[in-house]
Amino acid sequence: MTVKKNSLENQLLMPIRVTFIGLLLLMVLLAANVPSVSSEEAGSSRTEDTPEFGIAKDIGEAAKREAARVKEDLEKQAKSLFEREPLGWDLQTYQYLYTAAVSLPSRIPEITGHLAEESRVLGLIGSLLVLLFVMALLYSLIGRRRVIQWVERKAQPISLHFPEGSYPYFLSLLKVVVSALIPLMLLGLVSLINEMIEYRAAWFRLTGRMLVLWAVGAPILRLLKETLTRDLFEVTANYGKVIFRYGRLIILYVLIGIAFFWAASIFKVRTDVLELIRFSVSLSVVTVLFLFFLKKTALLSLLPKLPYRGYLWVFNFLKNYYYLLLIVSFLAALMWCFGYQGLGKLVLTKIWFTAGALLAVTIIYYNLSERLKRWSLKLKASGEAAQLLVRSMKTVLLYATVLFTAIAVLNLLGLLNPLKSIMSFPMFQLGDTRVTPWLIINAVVILLAFVFASRLLQAYLDYKVYPTIGVDPGLGYALNTFFRYMSLAIGFLISIRLVGIDLRFLLVFAGAAGIGIGLGLQNMAANVISGFTIIFGGKIRKGDWIEVSESLGVVTDIYLRATKVRNRDNIEYLIPNSDLISKTIVNYSLSSPLIRIEIPVGVSYNADPLHVEQIMLKVAEKEPLVSNNEEPQVRFVEYGDSSINFELLVWIDVRTVPRRKVRSALYFAIFDEFKKAGIEIPFPQRDVHVRSKVD
Repeated sequence: MTVKKNSLENQLLMPIRVTFIGLLLLMVLLAANVPSVSSEEAGSSRTEDTPEFGIAKDIGEAAKREAARVKEDLEKQAKSLFEREPLGWDLQTYQYLYTAAVSLPSRIPEITGHLAEESRVLGLIGSLLVLLFVMALLYSLIGRRRVIQWVERKAQPISLHFPEGSYPYFLSLLKVVVSALIPLMLLGLVSLINEMIEYRAAWFRLTGRMLVLWAVGAPILRLLKETLTRDLFEVTANYGKVIFRYGRLIILYVLIGIAFFWAASIFKVRTDVLELIRFSVSLSVVTVLFLFFLKKTALLSLLPKLPYRGYLWVFNFLKNYYYLLLIVSFLAALMWCFGYQGLGKLVLTKIWFTAGALLAVTIIYYNLSERLKRWSLKLKASGEAAQLLVRSMKTVLLYATVLFTAIAVLNLLGLLNPLKSIMSFPMFQLGDTRVTPWLIINAVVILLAFVFASRLLQAYLDYKVYPTIGVDPGLGYALNTFFRYMSLAIGFLISIRLVGIDLRFLLVFAGAAGIGIGLGLQNMAANVISGFTIIFGGKIRKGDWIEVSESLGVVTDIYLRATKVRNRDNIEYLIPNSDLISKTIVNYSLSSPLIRIEIPVGVSYNADPLHVEQIMLKVAEKEPLVSNNEEPQVRFVEYGDSSINFELLVWIDVRTVPRRKVRSALYFAIFDEFKKAGIEIPFPQRDVHVRSKVD
């Protein structure tokens, strides 16, 4: 028995709602009567039973206490922002440096003797290694262009194997990797020597530090050069080279400052002098960066124009208040250098890190979504499976972007921990776990990740895996349905376990569910069991054309409780699964979709039956809606009252061709052919004779 979609949904959802409310009340009553033994100290007697499930009585008060505690913590943090940390140096540091500089000429013999002693300790092998290091350094600085050109020549043959437009990006990435090879090789050599000998001279450790700076700085500089000067991106066409020149000077200055500080630290310079060097390097770096960021037009040109309202708002805000934000940031950086680290860090993080994170996430999301859009246009003719894969990928991308943006922005603004604290008040007790809103949010986030990931995997299986290995679409749908429910169950169990809820508590719900099924869910349980039987039985699959109670349609979805069927008039029916199992249905797709239909035709007694047969067969053979797998036939049925009657038997694919459409097309064609052949199609006639009454 088929029912309309809306009426059946109301009939199915009403008992579910009533039963769910009753089931929830039953679980609460059962859980409240299940005692649990609380762990107490040895020798103490048990005074009360703790229920396995209980709703917190003072939810409002608990929320207020958490809010008050968070407010107190924020006030303490606000006061600490204006606490100044000592710089670690004073006027005596300047006096010490002045004395050391004045006495430097008299210490030249001592320094020369120390260097001679170090060279004797180093020996012949060490001297050769130092010479090798110097030669590699000089070759890297002088012959770097030759190395890059050699790499370009060697990589040229493989350019034909890359997609159009992607080879320049690969070549730039290869150059970045090559630029770091020499310092990494030297760093590995120094590390090997450090493990093989006990030589721990200051200059040797400084060499290792310098190699680290070289290994970090070389790829960064090469990456800047490739991205800003090679016209790989449209936004770098106008000001890329200008930004690279200033950026390269700043990076070199920062690396030199770090190297100078490391050298002073390794050679055991006094602590106050080290702090003075740190202060000087930090102050100079802040000043240089301030001068660099004055290039407003050049820097803002790196931001693309994206059609997002939030992105445009941030972009316009930066454009209108750029210099004001820059001055505030410069003052905050100066305060950071002079000991107010908390205030400086807070201002810089709030302004630039938050805006940078939003802009970076938006740009990455836009680029990935545009790639997906172009890919979907290429796959537009590939069918529904390809489009489902694209939609699933877009959903996963959007979910990951929103989640990452929320976490990053809240963390940068310093609101993540306060929000976590405010939402950590207990709502109810599950076993030994106090369930809080924060735990519920974590569980929902994890569960949604499983849901979207499972949809993406199912779409990929439909698009790529199943057609490759020859899996039938109906079997693929059954496998995907099983995987969907299984992944939901696994995701639910993992999410509640990761948030700390004991899985043994589900036994209470399982028992309550069993009682609920026994009391009032027999019909739903029968439909669910029938649903699994249909899904894994293979007799009815998605895409099958079935006929139930004289209603013909295609199976579009198979749910646990009902199966959705859409007929040729685009009317959707929800059929309970138990009806599909218990009643007789016709499945036209089970073995063969070909069916035979009859077209009755009557002609005049004056027509030649063999000629009529030839005309009807000819019409059937020419009709494109008729299947060619089986030959049409004509049967002489009977001698009628006013005609001799025939039946034209043809075969059609019921999945693609409606029976009434075929009959209509054949009737039109037969009528025209009979008219051309002069064959009359009679209609019943009756002669009425009126006789007068004889007197």
